[in-house]
Amino acid sequence: MSDTTYNGWKNWVTWNVALWLDNDEYLYKFRQDFVYYKDLANALEEFGTLTTPDGTSYKDEDLDTYALDELLAEK
Repeated sequence: MSDTTYNGWKNWVTWNVALWLDNDEYLYKFRQDFVYYKDLANALEEFGTLTTPDGTSYKDEDLDTYALDELLAEK
């Protein structure tokens, strides 16, 4: 049986967003005010930040938002 995840995340886009949320100082501090990932993504969009520096949309339909909610809960 092979592992179908990407570095423990559901897919590459979820891993990429989580990577930036954990490793970019601005995003790490900004995310502290949010409980739900979808709210964070909407706020980023309001500020004109639509994608990670790698080009992944913060609103990509393949994102595992439940896993990203858990990431936010780790504050």
